[in-house]
Amino acid sequence: MMFCDYHVHTEFSDDSEYLMEDVIKDAINMNMDEICITDHVDYGIKNDWDSGVEIEYRDGMPLANVDYPKYFEEIDRLRKIYPIIIKQGMEFGIQTHTIKDYEKLFHQYDFDFIILSIHQVEDKEFWTNEFQAGRTQKQYNERYYQEMLDVVKNYKDYSVLGHMDLIVRYDNQGVYPFELLKDQIAEILKIVIEDGKGIEVNTSSHRYGLKDLTPSRDILKLYKELGGRIITIGSDSHKKEHLGAYIKETKEELKKLGFEEFCTYEKMKPIFHKL
Repeated sequence: MMFCDYHVHTEFSDDSEYLMEDVIKDAINMNMDEICITDHVDYGIKNDWDSGVEIEYRDGMPLANVDYPKYFEEIDRLRKIYPIIIKQGMEFGIQTHTIKDYEKLFHQYDFDFIILSIHQVEDKEFWTNEFQAGRTQKQYNERYYQEMLDVVKNYKDYSVLGHMDLIVRYDNQGVYPFELLKDQIAEILKIVIEDGKGIEVNTSSHRYGLKDLTPSRDILKLYKELGGRIITIGSDSHKKEHLGAYIKETKEELKKLGFEEFCTYEKMKPIFHKL
């Protein structure tokens, strides 16, 4: 049975100090068959290392995107040393006004896999509640999904939508009713499916203490009803104790929802495996 983790952060992400080589060693010790490294790029709020702009630091960590040449060199080096399949991906934190930056980046390198995530809207963060400030729960939920809809309409170089209902993690007012967002979410999912893309199940819901999966079971059911088949599973790990966590349990949850397969990727093409 294929065991892999398709959402993994290393020291090349601004919020992780987990050395890529240690990630690979730990994955091998866990008997993983395959791993995909997906470090952060968040244009709009972070700069590239070669941008000519001085890099700021927060809590000793650089507020910068992946150092691309070093990143791909390290993946290539580790592939030659270790007996595990290592796929090269990234997590693109796209906003409508940064789409052109990602189009340029995507065509500069060879990728196996891209997670499209909405991490900010209007360059405002969710985790600080800057984005939610001054908006009602209805307004910030609808604005979040509107940004996602606008992005998937206009950006196509990705594999799956990451942690699709991320806003729930940072909603101090509780979970906004799915039924009030269903039409908006369905519109997004229809485009994703039509474009041959997928969605991920992000197992970090467990460590954040959420009562549902990420995305929610309602979203996953809707995705399946609309004909969605492509699903990846990732831990969103930033440290050793996160790696590979709850992936086996998530497969069981997906089976309960009627899914039969999950995907890995090679050169941006999905490969289906039995759950």
